Amino acid sequence: MVYQIKPYFYEKAKLFNVEIRPSTRKTKKIDLYKDKKYICSIGNINYYDYPTYIQNNGITYANERHKLYKIRHTKDRNVKIQVVILQIKYCGSKK
Repeated sequence: MVYQIKPYFYEKAKLFNVEIRPSTRKTKKIDLYKDKKYICSIGNINYYDYPTYIQNNGITYANERHKLYKIRHTKDRNVKIQVVILQIKYCGSKK
């Protein structure tokens, strides 16, 4: 089953100036590309994401899940985000 990428993620991709496509890996949702070069795959297909929670349970429930996720993953969340941003910047500067 191919994950249907929500408009929310296209908006976020614009902020980081990356392209997103459905993942070619069967356990992931989205592949990130910068200048047509693969960066990484994100989102486990077995877990809901923020837009899916909004769609299925409403904004209040989605915000609560989002808050709990941030609390649960504070340490590794910041490191992963920094690594992805560095990868994006590195790939962008290799011209």
